[in-house]
Amino acid sequence: MAQQTASTAVEQSPSERPQRSPWLGFLLRRTVRLVVSLFALITFAFLIIHLVPGDPVRKALGLNASPELVSSIRAELGFDLPLWQQYLKYLGDLFSGNLGVSLASRLPVGETIGNLLPNTLLLAVIAFVVVMVIAVPLGMLMAVLTQNGRRRGVELSFTTVSIVVSAIPEFLLAVGLVYLFAVTNPWFPIAGMDGPASFVLPVAALALGPIAAMSRIVRVEALAVLGLDFIRTARAKRLPAWRIYLRHALPNALTATLTLSGLLLSGLVAGTVLVETIFAWPGLGPSLVSSILDNDYPLVQAIVLVYGGLVLLINFVVDILLGLADPRSTIKET
Repeated sequence: MAQQTASTAVEQSPSERPQRSPWLGFLLRRTVRLVVSLFALITFAFLIIHLVPGDPVRKALGLNASPELVSSIRAELGFDLPLWQQYLKYLGDLFSGNLGVSLASRLPVGETIGNLLPNTLLLAVIAFVVVMVIAVPLGMLMAVLTQNGRRRGVELSFTTVSIVVSAIPEFLLAVGLVYLFAVTNPWFPIAGMDGPASFVLPVAALALGPIAAMSRIVRVEALAVLGLDFIRTARAKRLPAWRIYLRHALPNALTATLTLSGLLLSGLVAGTVLVETIFAWPGLGPSLVSSILDNDYPLVQAIVLVYGGLVLLINFVVDILLGLADPRSTIKET
């Protein structure tokens, strides 16, 4: 019996043994990572109120609020319960879709976020599209112009300008754009969301830095691709230049760019906070700043959760898409 079992094991080739697909394990690992990160984010948002010295309700209502009103609001928010019970209540309300009530406006926090979140996402997505549409062709053009060490002046100018622009924070770019194109030369609206012209300055403030950084990355990747053998073969076949650059070089040069696109979109979402505040954009950014100043902790909690959740979700989706595009990335690292 033992000999028959051993013989069967020997006869079964490795290719005939059932192979477990790495995709399922990859998806499971990424999902577990997302859940753990979300749990940590929720816990951090809960602790925001309790890490602040003093009574958050008293701070939000002011020193002139009556003790009865303070006690009533504390009971309404559950602050009169032990900390662990508050945490369980917070989790229960969160998973039931109840984000609480704003201490300042007395409106449901979920309603406030529902009205403002689309404007923030619209601004971030438009800025992302602008970055990709400008940075990829610009980086590719610079690679074509400066390959094989040609046009050193163009390369030096492009590198210097892109490094300087990408190093300027969004809020400084926003202030500079307001001064140049809304104060000195009143070409665009300075605040609010009213028509296509109102998008120009906020989108430019968000996109200029990423355009400079991304175009530099595209150029480096394109230069590496243009030096590969299959590009030399394509040139030896006397293919048209546009075909070599667009159909052969560009797709291979976009690998690193697409990998970084998720981080870029996450950064743009986070960068909307200050840009929206400077341009009085009706999004989550000004509400976050005002709720911090007003000690409106339920609204602060919810907005922090939304921003953090968006960043985590974007990174999760990018990981999945990269796994689909490159199955080798689904193999578990050892």
